[in-house]
Amino acid sequence: MSDLSAIFGLLNADLSVAALGFWLHPAVILLVGAVLLPLVPARLRQVWMVLVPVLTFARILGMSKATFGEVQFLQFTLTFGRVDALSLVFAYIMGLMCILGTLYGLHVKRAVETTAAWIYVAGSLGAIFAGDLITLFLFWEVMALSSVFLIWFRGREESLAAGYRYLLVHMAGGVALLAGIMLHYRATGSMAFVGFDVAHPSTASYLIMVGFLLNAAVPPFHAWLPDAYGEATFNGSVFLCAFTTKTAVYALIRGFAGMEILVVLGVIMALYGVVYAVLENDSRRLLAYHIVSQVGYMVAGVGLGTELAINGACAHAFAHILYKGLLFMGCGSVLFMTGKSKFTELGGLYQKMPWTFLFTLVGGLSISAFPLFSGFVSKSMIVQAGFEDHKLWMAFLLMLASAGTFLHTGLKVPYFIWFGKNHCSKETWERAAEPTWNMMAAMALTAFLCIFIGCYTPYLYQMLPFPVEYHPYTSYHVSETLQILLFTALGFFLLLKKLTPEAKISFDLDWIYRKGGRAFLWLAKKPVQMLDTGVGELYRVAGLIPLMVSARLSAVFDNRVIDGAVDGLASTIRSLGNRLRGAQRGALQENLTMAFGVAAVLVLLFVWMF
Repeated sequence: MSDLSAIFGLLNADLSVAALGFWLHPAVILLVGAVLLPLVPARLRQVWMVLVPVLTFARILGMSKATFGEVQFLQFTLTFGRVDALSLVFAYIMGLMCILGTLYGLHVKRAVETTAAWIYVAGSLGAIFAGDLITLFLFWEVMALSSVFLIWFRGREESLAAGYRYLLVHMAGGVALLAGIMLHYRATGSMAFVGFDVAHPSTASYLIMVGFLLNAAVPPFHAWLPDAYGEATFNGSVFLCAFTTKTAVYALIRGFAGMEILVVLGVIMALYGVVYAVLENDSRRLLAYHIVSQVGYMVAGVGLGTELAINGACAHAFAHILYKGLLFMGCGSVLFMTGKSKFTELGGLYQKMPWTFLFTLVGGLSISAFPLFSGFVSKSMIVQAGFEDHKLWMAFLLMLASAGTFLHTGLKVPYFIWFGKNHCSKETWERAAEPTWNMMAAMALTAFLCIFIGCYTPYLYQMLPFPVEYHPYTSYHVSETLQILLFTALGFFLLLKKLTPEAKISFDLDWIYRKGGRAFLWLAKKPVQMLDTGVGELYRVAGLIPLMVSARLSAVFDNRVIDGAVDGLASTIRSLGNRLRGAQRGALQENLTMAFGVAAVLVLLFVWMF
């Protein structure tokens, strides 16, 4: 017992570089735990899986507000530990969600899956505590590279393709972020991660914001989210829904609070996600689309930039991580037990999985902002901030989106999975049952927190960056909310036949660049296919001849600049030749398609911005 107390004492002590030359980053605990997990004996593995996230959360609870972990690297000062009210509230909920997500997947025998999840969480915590743009970028990329395995581990062909698309899109976003960071440093000489000039944004600021917006799944950069989260493992999606988009929200708050374009983008997200969620047949894709909608509230709050709006964005991110995690746990339990996630293949499961239904219903009521549930005390802060800032159009459209939320997540998901017409096959029905004890425990704890936050507001409000003077439980607000929810419920049952899910695919904006990429690939391959030795001839004409001319110029003028140009040209030509050969074999078809598509969308965005 004394040894255990000593460990927690170390975790709860902020050891600055000035004091002992060491500061324990909570991400380090997760990274070490992730590396050692596959080496832990099987009989002790579950104990280790509980201990590591608990120690990480204890470390977060024990952190004091200051700047730690400053390291000199070349001419830069890297800051790994900027601990303040904003970073602490995000770290708190992410540490808590790491415990709940790990508990939910405690029975998974593949240790490497938990390893990937912990590295993913460590990347998120590292980005949140980063005080400079270099550290932010490094942890940003750790998140992308580790989280993709939570999609691939499902093992389906669709999961493999979705994972590659996810990785390509996030790498494109990382390139935009890195380019913005370099331009920002060139212009200012500083790598500090502080608020950018939102009144007169530069090209560097726009590039950095694009990197953040891609992770926040802002249209038209959102299609990766339902594509990937719907194909992830049953427990991997619980982690995915909590960290990437909310880390992006944190970064937007830190860098772009008050950027007015974010108000417009946030409202578009809130409505866009609702529309596609109503159309969706797959339960987890529906929840993924609704992440787009709910993050839209947060992005709009960041765009307002007032103290109430920023508090609302932080509070809603906190509440969203819990209730969205609970919803993915509920639908993930159905997938784990039955092997199905589409509404047209489910129905009537209340008889087999009543507790799973109850926990999922709590998540649905929370996301719908029902009184006494967590969404009620967080979402309304952003709407109220819109009214106070005289942006009535924003506030009313967000209220409309809230009605749509209750329509599909509060009503459609529970009804068509647990009630309604039974579309289960004989095999599906026989497999259906309550999930394992650890999955039930994780859902029960998360459901309790959703209700606790909704009933006892000081628990959440005291963590927020600014003093809170907002009171959600006024008679007007409660009556207004209940009227919206009850009329939405009435509309759902009156239009039940129209809202019945159908086994079809809804086209999204990714269709444009995916089809555009295929068209480009066809055009690129056609001339090569027409010539038996097309690649070699093209390489000779477009590559060797210019290369030889450049080499002669270099020999004549003996100029270092020309030498550098020749080296770069040679490297580019070799790369072109390899890619053309790969295209001829068809090996790079998917990569070329996605790369071209993402690049095209980026170009369109910049044309629109400027």
